[in-house]
Amino acid sequence: MSAARAEATLILRPDGSVTPGTRAIAVETPVAIEVDGLGYAVMMMTPQDLEAFATGFMLTERLADTPADILDIDAYHAEAGWIVRIALADRCRGRIHDRVRHRTSDTSCGLCGIASLEQLARPVARRPDRPTASPAAIFAALAAVRDHQQLNRETGAVHAAAACAADGAILALCEDVGRHNALDKLIGRGMPGAFTLVTSRISFEMVDKALVAGTPLLVGISAPTSLGIDHARAHGLTLVALARSDAMLVLSDPWSLFAQ
Repeated sequence: MSAARAEATLILRPDGSVTPGTRAIAVETPVAIEVDGLGYAVMMMTPQDLEAFATGFMLTERLADTPADILDIDAYHAEAGWIVRIALADRCRGRIHDRVRHRTSDTSCGLCGIASLEQLARPVARRPDRPTASPAAIFAALAAVRDHQQLNRETGAVHAAAACAADGAILALCEDVGRHNALDKLIGRGMPGAFTLVTSRISFEMVDKALVAGTPLLVGISAPTSLGIDHARAHGLTLVALARSDAMLVLSDPWSLFAQ
């Protein structure tokens, strides 16, 4: 599988112009990690160098001490994604049972608590409403968001998720070192607003969280992934990415709001 794909876009600019374009999009796919026959985690990642990833993952998860402890790695493509099956040396095999029981969440790009590809197909309760915000409102939110990022001004190390009004005013903003965590905090405060602005890339998980929250429009200042775009289109979420002061890209427009 290729690590990138070409995607048609619409380019919005502050002067109101809309032009077609093309953008290379990083491929994101679920990769299920099975260790000695047990489902351990599903990572959302680029399907490149999977054997190297599996080796590094086993070492950093402390399931193996050295590469020699990894007896076999078998990576293959399934209908729902990739499966990587790993066999460990006898002296390491007891660790997987303890880790499956006591695994904790962190700021990585896995799906917390999901151990198999089958669990990935979680239902979405309803389709998002028609967005009410205009491109001018999105540009207004982009211009204002930095003034609300107090922790990032102090540290330069955190992401933000902001609930925005239909005119682009920032209603609420949450920050965290993890982009997923920032969005969860905003959703937990019950503040989806007319649209949601995130200062990060838009991956599958970010789109999925936005769908659960019921936001009609998700805007990200960084690039989207292939699976993020696919998930937004499949469930009718309007998606704008690479939103900057001079231009932004429309990747999902189910209501044809931006078509000319």
